[in-house]
Amino acid sequence: MSATLNDWLARLERQHPVAIDLGLERVAVVAERLGVTKTSIARRVVTVAGTNGKGSTVAMIERLARAHGMTTASYTSPHLLRYNERLCFDGVAADDATLIAGFERVETARLAGEPISLTYFEAGTLAALVAIGEARPHLAILEVGLGGRLDAVNVIDNDVAVITTIAHDHADFLGTDLDGIGFEKAGILRQSKPAVLGSRELPASISQRIEALAVSDYWLGRDFDHVEGDDGTWHWQGRSSTGERYHLDSLPDPSLPLDNAAVALQVLGLCGTTPRAAESRQAMSSVGLAGRLQWRGNWCFDVAHNPHAARYVASRLARRPRPRRRIGLLGMLKDKDAEALIDALGPAVDVWLPVGLPGPRGRSGEELAESIALRGGESLSPALSPSAAVDWLVSRLAPDEEVLVCGSFLTVAGALEAFQTQLDDELQ
Repeated sequence: MSATLNDWLARLERQHPVAIDLGLERVAVVAERLGVTKTSIARRVVTVAGTNGKGSTVAMIERLARAHGMTTASYTSPHLLRYNERLCFDGVAADDATLIAGFERVETARLAGEPISLTYFEAGTLAALVAIGEARPHLAILEVGLGGRLDAVNVIDNDVAVITTIAHDHADFLGTDLDGIGFEKAGILRQSKPAVLGSRELPASISQRIEALAVSDYWLGRDFDHVEGDDGTWHWQGRSSTGERYHLDSLPDPSLPLDNAAVALQVLGLCGTTPRAAESRQAMSSVGLAGRLQWRGNWCFDVAHNPHAARYVASRLARRPRPRRRIGLLGMLKDKDAEALIDALGPAVDVWLPVGLPGPRGRSGEELAESIALRGGESLSPALSPSAAVDWLVSRLAPDEEVLVCGSFLTVAGALEAFQTQLDDELQ
């Protein structure tokens, strides 16, 4: 019997001694055996790194490119509900057969000669690169998993590099020094290739790498920017590689960060396509990203898991009419700064419902409740899991109350799955 996708994923989880093993030595050898580094996998490749905003930036680049008539492939991580979400062609998740074929190719290559051990993420990345290379779309958009310099995605040279923001996250792997974190993210820059920088403030280490590599840099606030209008629309201006100025007016709110929307438009202009008004409006009005301010009735799902992302969520919620009560269903991993996130979301939340997360990195609901109490917040009795919290809340939530589900991809994934199950049960 042929192995299913779930069989392959279970196998990949077991085959390397640690889940995260930063470094390109092993993955580069297998990539060479596969041939994915010998010729370009797409006509143009964009690599996106940063602490926050990578997923929304990828989503908007991809949607803009398609609106302008380009074929696309995107690779992102982690997924919410299905592994297939990580690899999309023209906005549609790859089917099981495509992923399995990629895994089979990677397995053959890693055993061709001296066997090489790969992590789950490394094998998945190489399988995605194989599939993208076979399709060879106009544009491939690759999201860095962790850091940049030593991430498996960085085995591929890009035509445009994007760095969204630099903030504290993944301290166990990237440290707490912002200059050092910036150095890791700047590892995706390539000699004499353009870079789009999506933050108004970035560490000096990035500027140093730009200068050393003779990179053509395009900075938010200097070379491109956005301005919000009074009617809920926004305006964008940017610059082409030849210095020509772009202007687009009356763009719809994509319900994603406008800094990242501005980045996406600037990237499109550097990929050989001048952003056009009608196509850009169509893209911004139709783009969406699961788990990023995703509303299902009076439930909002957002994967914000650090203070920077949480502050953005709070600012967006502040624009809405305040419900009688907003409940923050919060689950976090142990290596995240829970108290800082609680502070950032505090103005938007009336009462917290802490939930436990599984695994060695998981934090219990009781631990979260202690952090909430330390920050002066009120919390309901902790739930064992996101799904248990959803099951408890669904029958108790009043029409004039809202729920914000946040703190981790695991929290949002578990809650979304349980929420959908509740809806399915109601329809039966």
